Amino acid sequence: MGISPFNIPEEQPGMAVRIRLTRLGRKKKAYYRIIVADSESKRDGKFLDIVGTYDPLKDPAAITIDQAKLQEWLGKGAQPTTTVKSLISKAAVSK
Repeated sequence: MGISPFNIPEEQPGMAVRIRLTRLGRKKKAYYRIIVADSESKRDGKFLDIVGTYDPLKDPAAITIDQAKLQEWLGKGAQPTTTVKSLISKAAVSK
């Protein structure tokens, strides 16, 4: 795994809060929110906070992340999914 500009701790067993994507938009025109949610909630179900957005249809793909909120949730122990980890690193590289 490459070096990340953020302090993203490795997986911890029993972690209940995840930073993940939720789908918005319409058929074949999807865009996503980067959210903090309980690991057992549905993909488009209840969530705790919105951390950013991801629009894959723009060229290049638009990624916006609120760094303060992201660091706050990472500090509380929230674990990002694999996809969100890659988006975080892409957003850091594009700045």
